[in-house]
Amino acid sequence: MTFRDRLRALPSFPPGLPPFGVDLDDLDSAPRTPQELFTAWFDDALAAALLAPHATTLATAGPDGAVHARTVVLKDVTDTGWWFAGHATSPKGRDLAANPHAALVFLWRELGRQVRVAGTATSGGPEASAADFRARPEGSRAAGLVDHQSEPLGSREEYWSAFAAELDRTRRDPDAVAPAWTAWTLDPVEVEFWQASDDRGQARLRYRKDPSTTPTAWTKELLWP
Repeated sequence: MTFRDRLRALPSFPPGLPPFGVDLDDLDSAPRTPQELFTAWFDDALAAALLAPHATTLATAGPDGAVHARTVVLKDVTDTGWWFAGHATSPKGRDLAANPHAALVFLWRELGRQVRVAGTATSGGPEASAADFRARPEGSRAAGLVDHQSEPLGSREEYWSAFAAELDRTRRDPDAVAPAWTAWTLDPVEVEFWQASDDRGQARLRYRKDPSTTPTAWTKELLWP
């Protein structure tokens, strides 16, 4: 069997997928904002005991147009957008400094659901960034204080020595914060909800921000799968 055949043999989704959770024949009944629907879907993911439902793929692009993607952890969802964090000196930080346009993709396979959030990322500021860093587990704070993310590493021993030193520092000074640590919020211009089903194809609902309204309102529309 070829690798292609092995891939073809894998099921995309398990049986027994849930409904969309919104009456797609009456979009006026859908939540007013994508944040509300996202929260409802996230609660469904938690109720289904999915592993790491807060893991999301963050896509960015640098000044040369090269696209990069990695998995990050969702930190919050507020009126201003979807929050994530990392070093401003990391590849994603450098990308966002040059080009703030970014996208997040959540995949909850067991529910047959995907959410795509696209917009502009901005720093939440020093206070929010420091608070996010201090809320991390001890080992994660130590790793963050080591920094040098994505730089070439001479040896594992070099890393372990730096990590041990920062772990000791973290225990002595729980308030220590990595200087470049940044909490970003992705302010979306559109958010798309995608749902597979067992026997009715797929469904897509897109929220698009209407900048002509004050306060800003969202338009809702169905998309062809």
